[in-house]
Amino acid sequence: MTKYIIKRILLLVPIIIGVSFLVYCIMSLTPGFNDPGRILLGMEATQEAVERVNQLYGADKPFFVRYLNYIGGIAQGDFGLSYRTQQSVTSEILRRFPITLRVTLLSILLSLIIGIPIGVISAVRQYYLIDYISRVVSMMMTAIPSFWLGLVFLLLFSLHLRLLPSSGVESWAGYILPSLSLSIVSMGLMIRITRSSMLEVVRQDYIRTARAKGMRELSIIMRHGLRNALIPVVTVAGTNFGNQLGGAVIIESVFSVPGLGTYILNAVNNRDLPCVLGAVILLAASFGLINLAVDIIYTFIDPRIKGMYVTQKRRKRIGAEVLPKTQSA
Repeated sequence: MTKYIIKRILLLVPIIIGVSFLVYCIMSLTPGFNDPGRILLGMEATQEAVERVNQLYGADKPFFVRYLNYIGGIAQGDFGLSYRTQQSVTSEILRRFPITLRVTLLSILLSLIIGIPIGVISAVRQYYLIDYISRVVSMMMTAIPSFWLGLVFLLLFSLHLRLLPSSGVESWAGYILPSLSLSIVSMGLMIRITRSSMLEVVRQDYIRTARAKGMRELSIIMRHGLRNALIPVVTVAGTNFGNQLGGAVIIESVFSVPGLGTYILNAVNNRDLPCVLGAVILLAASFGLINLAVDIIYTFIDPRIKGMYVTQKRRKRIGAEVLPKTQSA
């Protein structure tokens, strides 16, 4: 298992290089992104002054030279300096990323805590009134745009009821509305995925056997049903977590959250190439680590997956012991 984790982490290196190269190519071909002199000095500056600034930033060098220099800086943990603010991109990202991470973590937790129980109840009570209600509500949740829902929550809870702050994250209350707005779509997906997965599990032979043995229904559902139905739920939750990390731009803009999404949006508007690249590379690495975490969680949910790694390790050990005996014979 340890070797598998190390391999997956090492696989992130070519992924990050590929993402950075693709984004760097797109940004370099986009007018204005590769002209720091014009960004800093403005449109009224002379061409000579602009070229001097571009020379200082290395923007006058060929494309591959600039890209290799940038990758060399990333290897040392340096994402460069912002064209606009002249501040370190690394420090800015490290300051803003935890805010986005807290918003998305709270969003995923809300969707799991509410979505999974409703999905289980809907599957157990199939064709009952609660099943029809949960299916209709889940379809509505997945169809509602997050930014529209955020505006509705802003008007209701901030302007009319004055219960929660309308902007900023100075206190824990500032995270509630952004996280709730992000969680609604994910919550609807959790309900539908949990329901469909549980419907497959409750029809299995081992569930009927457990009922024939006289086990309590709650114990059957929780111990034998839900645990075996969690694999697709965890997969969808991990994918949504990664998507929300990169897709929180609009929600952070609605609630004026100083997170990574707002940082990317401002960087794109300001043609700030180092900021955009640094944020995108961090999101790509985060998505890879989330997928790795999902694979590790699989082993705790389903012992058969963990047994696959143990069996492979045992086969290699037996092969290593048998090979010398074969050679000596």
